[in-house]
This record gives sequence, structure tokens and C-alpha cells, in this order.
Amino acid sequence: MRLRVALAAALACLVPVAHAEKADREKEIVVGADRLTADDANRTSVFEGNVVVTQGTMRITAAKVTVHEDAERFKYYVASGAPVTFRQKRDDVDEWIDGSAQRAEFDDRNDVLKLFTRARVKSNQNEITGDFISYDMRRELAEVLGAPPGTKPPADARVKVIITPPKKGAAGKEEPARDPLRLKPDKEVK
Repeated sequence: MRLRVALAAALACLVPVAHAEKADREKEIVVGADRLTADDANRTSVFEGNVVVTQGTMRITAAKVTVHEDAERFKYYVASGAPVTFRQKRDDVDEWIDGSAQRAEFDDRNDVLKLFTRARVKSNQNEITGDFISYDMRRELAEVLGAPPGTKPPADARVKVIITPPKKGAAGKEEPARDPLRLKPDKEVK
């Protein structure tokens, strides 16, 4: 039971929190999955099958989420799926942070999020893509690579950043953000 609650709380951290909705951390956490295996002796919990984690505006979907707690109660999370997706409202604006990858890892000791294989993070019309995205939440430092560190990138490995200037309306003010991204419904998560 202790690990289940800890897992859900830390999964909220899989989203870059620099601009995420701060009130979400005080909301109820709901984790749904087809199966849970909790091994208290090894401090490991595994949620499998259509895993959906919600807390306030934050939503994560994955095929499998594994959580390991060390002796000092720090946790290491690995979410895998086809793909892992996340979404959360930004604080004080009508915008959303959306992302996806084949695997996401979060180390709560160091507050580092890593997205592997076809990684993508999007906010409003701005987007970052690469085969590896790392985000250090303490230092607010992102690294985007064409391949994970320590591996040889393919010859065509590239990172891509799209930055769209805000559109001006008739009165010269920025138009409200639009949300073009559609997430898969729970039943489509594999």
C-alpha cells in the first residue's frame, strides 16, 4: 500500500514542472491499471496494462510503470508504452504541456526526467523532438539528443525545435492558445 501511494505521487513528477499547474500537487491521485504487483520486500511495484495516472490536470498513460524505492525512500520510476504519454496544464495560462516517448524514467533523488525513443514535448505551438530528452528540474536544464547518451546515433539522427511566434489578433493582442494534440483514449493504450 505504501508503495502504491508513493508511486502515484511521484508519477506527477514525470511532467516538467517549471510551468506546470502548481495546484495539481494538492489534488487526489488516481492510478488505474489492469494489474498491480507490489513487492514490499524488494520495495518495487509494477503496474501493467492500460496504466492511467491522473492528478488534477496531469494525466499519464503507459503500458507498464515500475517503481523502485531505495533505502532512503527515494524512488526511481520507469514507464514504458506504445507510447507513454503525458499532459498537464501550464500554470496561470490557458496552455497545456504534452509529451510522448516509448519510455520515460524519473529519478526523484535528483529530479531528472528522461524520455527515450521518439521523444516529444510540446507546449502551445512550440515543440521539441529527438530520440532522447533529459530535463533536470532543479537546474531547469534540458538536453535533447539524436540518440541516448553512450550510444552511437544513426547517421540521420537529428533534433528538432519548432518555435512559433504568438499570433496577433485584430486588437494587436496575442490570440489564446489552441490545443491541436489529441491523446489516445484509455482503451487504446497498449
